[in-house]
Formats: sequence, structure tokens, C-alpha cells
Amino acid sequence: MGNATEWYDYGVYAATASYLTDAFFPGSLGTLGTMLGFAISFVLRPVGGMVWGPLGDRVGRKAVLATTILLMAAATGCIGLVPSHATIGIAAPILLITLRVVQGFSTGGEYGGAATYIAESTDERRRGFLGSFLEFGTLSGFVGGSTVVLILQVLLSDDAMASWGWRIPFLLAVPLGMIGWYLRSKLDESPVFTEVSKQKQNQGGLRVLLRDYRRELLTLAGLVVALNVVNYTLLTYQPTYLHHTLGMGDSETTAMVLVGEIVMALVLPVSGALSDRVGRRPMWLVSLVGLAILAIPMYWLMGQGAGWAVIAFVVLGLFYVPQLSTISATFPAIFPTHVRYAGFALGYNISTAAFGGTAPLINDAVIDVTGWHLFPAYYMVGACLIGLIAWFFLRETAGVSLAGTEVPHTDEQPVVQRT
Repeated sequence: MGNATEWYDYGVYAATASYLTDAFFPGSLGTLGTMLGFAISFVLRPVGGMVWGPLGDRVGRKAVLATTILLMAAATGCIGLVPSHATIGIAAPILLITLRVVQGFSTGGEYGGAATYIAESTDERRRGFLGSFLEFGTLSGFVGGSTVVLILQVLLSDDAMASWGWRIPFLLAVPLGMIGWYLRSKLDESPVFTEVSKQKQNQGGLRVLLRDYRRELLTLAGLVVALNVVNYTLLTYQPTYLHHTLGMGDSETTAMVLVGEIVMALVLPVSGALSDRVGRRPMWLVSLVGLAILAIPMYWLMGQGAGWAVIAFVVLGLFYVPQLSTISATFPAIFPTHVRYAGFALGYNISTAAFGGTAPLINDAVIDVTGWHLFPAYYMVGACLIGLIAWFFLRETAGVSLAGTEVPHTDEQPVVQRT
């Protein structure tokens, strides 16, 4: 529920992109400004990772997770209070972008911490299944944000929605954030972290991470390129793409993405459980190869009408699920306990900032300049090819304990012992 609250904002921002454009970025390049507002939040994510990650390895996962959710909820609620460009001029987009930066700094410690906590607190034989509920929370946040916007679009007139209705979903983040904070404040600390801390073996930090675990960082970063280019192209940029490129209405695009996300959310636990049986590497291989093959024909199919667009979106979403459902089981297991939070937060957020968060901006800019409507599909294919290179260096960790200060691995894939 805490993770759903964090990612509720991204669902709301994507679903209200056209309203944000009118309110904060009037003019011919308005959509580009809105996508820049989305991308800018990712600039601070690596900085957040460098701050929150080592802190979480030093003082614990629980305290950091409780703090990040308060920052995110406060910043999201404030977006709903910022006056429009028509009221305060250039100060309006400046305030919006500033709040997006705060959200990015918060998220830099959120996702890695949540995944690390779940991976360290669950039975290794069911880590894939139980970890998939973190992503169920992520999609629930996206779905919740989109659903609130869709309901308002149905209940309110177009003028009311454009004038003040779009603010309501952002304001709702405040009570949701307080609920998430309360839940996280009641958690017990991760038993794996507690064990290492008691033995005084949690002497990690960025210097140790960058010196001893470069392979692990690069493997994670390569997988995240594929993961997040697909994520932010398919889940975040999609409403804007369908609205501006294919001419679909706001409520129609919101409903289409909502259907696809609900289907994905329902399949997530099944996919996570399957990864406990067959391993993480086969799941990632199927997803990366499937998306690389199907992205271009499915994006072509989207252009054939609303019904075909729903089918194409669901197909791509289902091939994306094997990646999404195993993040919490795969990524934390790449690192040992004393650098796990920092390694996840740093590797994940740098790669996300460079490739994931910029995906909507790049897609929109290329389409605007060239008119090449299939560019998002080719962008996804390129990202999946990078992911396949990283996949060759990914160790299998299904069923392996995450305790201790050695890199988790199966007996069939020994690694060099580190002191």
C-alpha cells in the first residue's frame, strides 16, 4: 500500500497530462513542457539514491521508507495547489518542476528500499510470488490514479475538469500518504539487515559499492534500461501518444490504459509464483525477446483503431509482466546485504533517470520533429536489446538466501569470494 501511494502520483500525472499542459505550459510546445516536467523528476532520483541508499544500509530500511513516503505525499498534494500560468505566469511551471524534483528525490530512496525490504523479509522459496505484490502495488497506484481521473472526467464537464477538476487527484495523495506512513512506521526491521547489523558487518557505503561491485551495478543498470523504457513508454507516455498521435479522446485513452493495467495487475502474482519454479533468468529472457519481436507490429496495430489499440496494449503489457513481477526478487538479490539498498538505489535510479524518465520526452520530441509514429516501438526494441546483453551477466538467485555479506548465487554459478 505504501508503494501504491508513491506511484499513484505517476498515474495521475500521466492521466492529467493534457490538463497540466493547458494549465502550466500554454503554447505550441506545451506537451513537450509537460513531458519535461515528467522527466525532470528523474534528474534527482540518482541523488536521492546516493543519499537514501547508504542511509538505509546504515540505519535500516524502515526509517528511510517512512520518510520518503511523507516527502512524496506532500509534494504531490502541493501540485494540486499551484496556481496556473494564467494566474502567476512563469512562476507556475517553475513551481511545478520544483515539486517534481522533490518527488524525484523521494523516489530515489523509495523503490529500492521497498524492494529490498520485501526481498529480505520473505521466504526465499516464495520470494518471487510475495515480491510481486510490490509491483501489484505499483500498478495499483497507476490504476488508482487513472481511475480517479476517469471518474472525474465522467462526472465533471470538460470546462470544470480543465479549470479545477484535475487538481482533486493530486490533493487526494495527502491522506493516502498518511495511511502509507502509518503502515510503514509499524513495520519490523528487515531480519536480514538486523542480523548483519548485530554482527557489525554492515560496513558498506558508496566507496565499497563502486570498488567491489561494478559488475553487479552494470548488470542491474542494463536490465533497468529495458525495464523502464518499456514501463514509461507503455504505461506513462501511452495516453499522450494515443491522444495526440492517434486522435483518441482523453477519457477513451484513460480507459484503455486502465484496462491494460488491470489485466497486468491480475497476472503479476501468477508470474511471480512461476519465477519461483523456473527461475528469474528464464522469465526475463521470455519478456525481453517477446517485446523485441512484438513491439513494432503491436504499435502498428494501435493505429488501426481503438479496439485494436486495446488488444495491442494488453499483449505488450503481458509480455512486460515477467520483468515487472520479478523486480523485487531479482534486483535486490544481485547485491549482498551490506550494500544492497545502496546498490539497488544507485544502479536503478541512474539508469532510470538516463533512459526511463526521459522516454516520454524523447518519444514525444522525435514524433513531433519527424512525424514517425512508430518510433516508440523501435525505442523499446533497442532498450530490450541492451537488456539482453545485461541478462547474460545476471546470476540465478531463485531459492537462494539473501543473508550475509557475499553475493547471492546458486551453487552452479560460483562467484569470487569478497572480503
